[in-house]
Amino acid sequence: MKGRQTGSTEIENAAKYIEQEFKKYGLNPKGEKGFRQNFQAKVRRIKIADSIRSADNIIGFLDNKAEKTIVIGAHYDHLGHGELGTRDTLNIGKIHNGADDNASGVAGLLELARHYATNKEKEKFNLLFIAFGAEEWGLLGSKHFTNHPTINLKDVHWMLNMDMIGRYNPQNGLAIIGYGTSTAFEEIFKNLSSDLNYYTSREGKGGSDQTSFYNKQIPVLFFHTGGHEDYHKSTDDTEKIDFKALKSILELEIQILDNSMKMNAMEFIETN
Repeated sequence: MKGRQTGSTEIENAAKYIEQEFKKYGLNPKGEKGFRQNFQAKVRRIKIADSIRSADNIIGFLDNKAEKTIVIGAHYDHLGHGELGTRDTLNIGKIHNGADDNASGVAGLLELARHYATNKEKEKFNLLFIAFGAEEWGLLGSKHFTNHPTINLKDVHWMLNMDMIGRYNPQNGLAIIGYGTSTAFEEIFKNLSSDLNYYTSREGKGGSDQTSFYNKQIPVLFFHTGGHEDYHKSTDDTEKIDFKALKSILELEIQILDNSMKMNAMEFIETN
């Protein structure tokens, strides 16, 4: 998809693919026009002729007729050919595939959607799956959603975000950021089983879309396998993804989601 730059033909094709997968899983459209929530994305860092471009969030809803909803998100845009935001300045013009950033997170988003839509169980919470546009331009998709939500934000239980979960390094471990944004996470994290090394960070803010939800006083968890030498370069390619670890990350996330859905909503105490 030639790097999925905001406003490109290729990111539109990527959006259509995500939309088709949501339809296949039987999710309900929860955008403003079907699965789509359109917004205008503006480049702020540099001056270019087409600094304002059309972008979309892709939003699917698993309606379990519950009072509260858990949001699961990942951004699907990247840097195109590196004209905006590359760290690989000698290779501007080469495709920046963004396999880790953030095709890995979108793979996780689609797999969690498939899992919960087909598991033949009716959870005690609804699930809202969002593929965010224009994250690379300043979290614009998630900011737009939280300022123009298609469900009542007061009904959002908490938010799980995946951004760069494909390059697990056992020495560094998997980062789970936002542990301190709800006192309930301490109970939710008890008795987890995983073959991964992981660590928690209490802060909810960070350089990805969970920050937009945290700024609305919504508890968040952000899963991230860390920076690497290919970050925002033309060398962030598929063959470097650790698919075995990616599977283990999703299995860990399912445990956390399931544990959180065993709790009564009133037990889940929100903290700033």
